[in-house]
Amino acid sequence: MTFNLTGNSGPGTLVSANATDRNGAYATSATLQSVYRNPVVWVISLSLLWASNVFAGSLPDFSTLIEEEGDAVVKISVTTSVTASTESQGFDLDQLPESQRRFFEQFPQFQDPTPRRGQGFGSGFIISEDGYVITNAHVVDNATEITVGLIDRREYTAELIGMDKPSDIALLKLDAQNLPVVQLGDSDDVKVGEWVLAIGSPFGFEYSATQGIVSAVARNLPADTYVPFIQTDVAVNPGNSGGPLFNTDGKVVGVNSQIYSRSGGYQGLSFAIPINVATNIAEQIKIKGYASRGWLGVLIQDVDQALAESFGLTKPEGALVADVTDDSPAEKAGLERGDIIVEFDGSPVTHSGKLPPMVGAVPVGSTVPVTVLRDGDETVIDVTIAELASDKREIQVSDNMQDDLLGLTVQGLTAELADSLGVKSGVVIAEVEAGSPAAEAGLMTGDVVVSLNRKDVKDVESFEALVQSLPSGKSFPVLVQRDGASVFRAIKIPANNE
Repeated sequence: MTFNLTGNSGPGTLVSANATDRNGAYATSATLQSVYRNPVVWVISLSLLWASNVFAGSLPDFSTLIEEEGDAVVKISVTTSVTASTESQGFDLDQLPESQRRFFEQFPQFQDPTPRRGQGFGSGFIISEDGYVITNAHVVDNATEITVGLIDRREYTAELIGMDKPSDIALLKLDAQNLPVVQLGDSDDVKVGEWVLAIGSPFGFEYSATQGIVSAVARNLPADTYVPFIQTDVAVNPGNSGGPLFNTDGKVVGVNSQIYSRSGGYQGLSFAIPINVATNIAEQIKIKGYASRGWLGVLIQDVDQALAESFGLTKPEGALVADVTDDSPAEKAGLERGDIIVEFDGSPVTHSGKLPPMVGAVPVGSTVPVTVLRDGDETVIDVTIAELASDKREIQVSDNMQDDLLGLTVQGLTAELADSLGVKSGVVIAEVEAGSPAAEAGLMTGDVVVSLNRKDVKDVESFEALVQSLPSGKSFPVLVQRDGASVFRAIKIPANNE
């Protein structure tokens, strides 16, 4: 095919282009409107065309990555033992957004404690040819049976080696050899703005791929003290949990774990556990069956502008030590109330949320330098990090109290936490035992117990005293604060506990 250009010379002329095929037949005709023949204009036009092609070529093509790495991504199906309260009237309450689920759970027909078998699903990825798989702890929590499915339709019954709820990481083992494995990257190198890809089974749709960019790093979430999350805008939904987050080099840099949502589905923010954190936890689980992390032993808070001025700082920064736990590494090293931690083990502490994951990542027994501001002067204190026991937390509110009669564990409230929850006093529920009177009454972790049997709960001690005077064999009311609203629940302690 040949092209002929016709038109008058000079700027502003109309130029027509005719194309003919090999037989000379007319093929197409186009008029290029107001094309200037000035060479400068042609240079600009060609430059814009070149720039648009370069930009288009810079967009990532993940097809090769999916072909090479997708076979190491697995779908995880779990069978759990739950109560019938999660399924009634023809639909499953577990699939509803939390606010709606809690509304329906207030009604008696949704509170039948009869045990039943439940089903759940998630994602994971194979990290060794002999069958070790990383996923989220919440995917396999309370599972009585775990099945792992590969892209070639093979299925294996998995053994749960162990899980770590604070980091939301679990390690599974398949009885298999020569399995495909993913390539592991370095999450410390992840940059805001770089392209990433998630592969998983959202809503059960197997091996679905979604892409986006990293929108933040080292993101601290209120309920996950020890994980500096990678925040992305990758579409992640229920079923993606535990699946890999790849960079453009085809290496896993994160484990998809959470979304920020008001509806229960993806709304633009998703969070992945950095792979460096995940593999560290998985290796500990593999070796000793559980994960341990460092413990400093301080109650900390952010430094706002007013506090910064009162402490003589030029800007708000650091973690303000509000209290030091007795017999803790912090107390032994000489940390004091009013110290502002601005650097930990050589890394800056810009705000209080950055400190817990830093401490948690330090090997137990290691001695690290901690830089604090005290009375306007900068001081370096060497601290030997101890192991965080199961009953300790980096940011503590008070001692725990285990109540076997009701089947729950409670913690005291600091003044700051009470203000944030909108209560004057009470105790916060840290854990509810499955099948206990508290669980059957619908009490949940995070509820603040305000009164028990119509008597105010002031603190852990008063709660413990009230529990001892509770009647058995008949129901009594408990008032809790939940999501900013007061809710009464009725609890009944079996008569055989008298």
